[in-house]
Amino acid sequence: MKTLYIVRHAKSSWDHPELDDSQRPLTEKGIKRTQLVINYLLANNVHVDLVLSSHAVRAHETAKIIANSLQYPKDKIVISEDIYFGSPDSFFDVLYGQENGVDSLMMVGHNPGFTYFANYFLEQKIDNLPTSGIVGITFDTNSWENIANSGRRVKFVISPKSVRDTFSGNRN
Repeated sequence: MKTLYIVRHAKSSWDHPELDDSQRPLTEKGIKRTQLVINYLLANNVHVDLVLSSHAVRAHETAKIIANSLQYPKDKIVISEDIYFGSPDSFFDVLYGQENGVDSLMMVGHNPGFTYFANYFLEQKIDNLPTSGIVGITFDTNSWENIANSGRRVKFVISPKSVRDTFSGNRN
């Protein structure tokens, strides 16, 4: 069985127009919202064997925050420019290239590509994977190369808002 977690980076700042897009930092609000989804991951015993991140500061910082909370070594996060510049097709290339010894993979990146990528696996499509949103999917296969043709189950589709509402009892 393989498990994929598709994570959109936390909310980033637009306060520094002189910065290249890939250099935009996270906002404090984004960091706090990420903690909400981390709490969900921890409550559901999520662990990962490998974290892949876009090289963009906002994605890599999000990956480090989540990795630290899941006790995944931050220095083992693999940077992939294919995630920053990629399309859903290139995301599949990244998946198919993974070692089969990796059973649980987290990819941290950007929209709109990650929404399209997640929707490939979802019966109920989403309009937008929000910042700090995560889609978790398990696949009935032992090979990353076979995930497109294997049975799958959506574990969850979460965002800071959906998790906050769930814990406070205010689902909308």
